[in-house]
Amino acid sequence: MPAKRLQSSRILSKLMERHYLKIRYLRFFRPLAWVTSGAPVEILRAMGIEVAYPENYGALCGARGVGTALSEEAEAHGYAPELCSYAKINLGSIFNPSSAPLKGLPKPDLLIVCNNICGTVVKWFEALAYRYRIPIFILDTPFLHDDLEPHIVRYVRSQLEEMIEFIERHTRRRLNQKRFQEVLELSNECVHLWGEIRRMCKARPSPLNAPDLFVNMAAIVVLRGTKEAVEYYRTLRNEVKQRVERGEGAIPEERHRLLWDNIALWNRLYRFYSHFAKRGCCFVVDTYTGAWDNPVEDGEPLEALARAYTSVLLNRSLSYRARQMIELIREYEVDGFVMHSNRSCKPYSLGQYDIKRIVSAETGVPGLIIDADMCDSRYYSEEQIRNRIDAFIEQLESGV
Repeated sequence: MPAKRLQSSRILSKLMERHYLKIRYLRFFRPLAWVTSGAPVEILRAMGIEVAYPENYGALCGARGVGTALSEEAEAHGYAPELCSYAKINLGSIFNPSSAPLKGLPKPDLLIVCNNICGTVVKWFEALAYRYRIPIFILDTPFLHDDLEPHIVRYVRSQLEEMIEFIERHTRRRLNQKRFQEVLELSNECVHLWGEIRRMCKARPSPLNAPDLFVNMAAIVVLRGTKEAVEYYRTLRNEVKQRVERGEGAIPEERHRLLWDNIALWNRLYRFYSHFAKRGCCFVVDTYTGAWDNPVEDGEPLEALARAYTSVLLNRSLSYRARQMIELIREYEVDGFVMHSNRSCKPYSLGQYDIKRIVSAETGVPGLIIDADMCDSRYYSEEQIRNRIDAFIEQLESGV
């Protein structure tokens, strides 16, 4: 049996409930922006703009088991089945809000999209801008094949200046530098706490498993730069620290330590990982939640933001991602890794077979690739995946 539920989970549930209530009702007093998960939200918060994340809403719908139905709704309106399920869920909730949790997201006043995570978000948000007849700002971050060069930082920084002008023009709100600095400090404190929590999983046994990490990342995604997020992660940090001190593991009889690559399977979060937990396997680290373990460095604020948001994982080369996995495997003493070949997220999934080969050759650690989708259950084969998991765990146990 897994460890008892984190007491902090109840706090997180209330925190997220308040967030969705806030964006629904405060929109009558403040502008509301829909943003992508890789957008520099600190600027918006400093300008008093409420923010909503359609990707987070898609994960919520997936976890509540309505992701497939809302995806089918979007497909019925002409959107291709091959599109990202986050996008289809968001569009489906607009076409049929009565079938969507919370009746969908409240209508935005403007859209902020950044292509540092994928190109799909750009076309997705352009479709939203066309439907709602609202302004959209697209922040372009060049793909990093190698290191982050100074000219790239200057290019992205100049766009951040344009983004501020865009928001000011469409909301008549100004960027207060003092408030901006406060938000940046809160954002960095949140990132620091989240990183500290993740690093506690180096302990044996690990105090957290993948579902714990995936659920608790919600606050750092949608509430980054707020006092509420900082207070929550302080509480979570203290609870996880107590688990480590007591030697209490997420998996009571931890036998194999694993790494996870790609977005979580929101539509069967606990059921899927229970296949591993029953055999003593704990996912002690992952590449997904680490995407928000990236602080804004000291220095000129816009330049620091340009560096932070251009350097996110999915905007980096396959060799960089392979090196990161190799380092995590060694740092967390991982015995094997599982890669989710996620049909919705092409940037995350393309190249995984090459990364698997490189990582296994370098570390001697076996890897497993499973085919599924983060929210759409039509692309999950229970029997096939269970058989592959069993074969992989047998490989771990045999030491082959």
